[in-house]
Amino acid sequence: MTYVDGFVVPVPTASREAYRKVAEMAAGVFKECGALSVVECWGDDVPEGKVTSFPMSVKLKEGETVVFSWITWPSRQARDAGMKKAMEDPRMQPNPETMPFDGQRMIFGGFEVLVTA
Repeated sequence: MTYVDGFVVPVPTASREAYRKVAEMAAGVFKECGALSVVECWGDDVPEGKVTSFPMSVKLKEGETVVFSWITWPSRQARDAGMKKAMEDPRMQPNPETMPFDGQRMIFGGFEVLVTA
């Protein structure tokens, strides 16, 4: 069954184009490593919550936008192998000077698909 990695990250709104370029590069690496698809979504209607919300989850700051992303893999096993390979790829090594987001506030996880419609 398909497996999904999900991510939520705060990105400086002014860095949208820089983030898009990094996301395109990373998507190519993930696809080379076996991912079926990679989706990157720029927050457009992401309300503040009173108890929980996407902005609260990443400690969103003024001038930042929430990005919601996911990668689909053929299986958990394919994800484990593909993610390991992707993280070892030199193109994926972070450069703090050019990183267009705060990776310390990224939340992520792997998910087994329950329903597909």
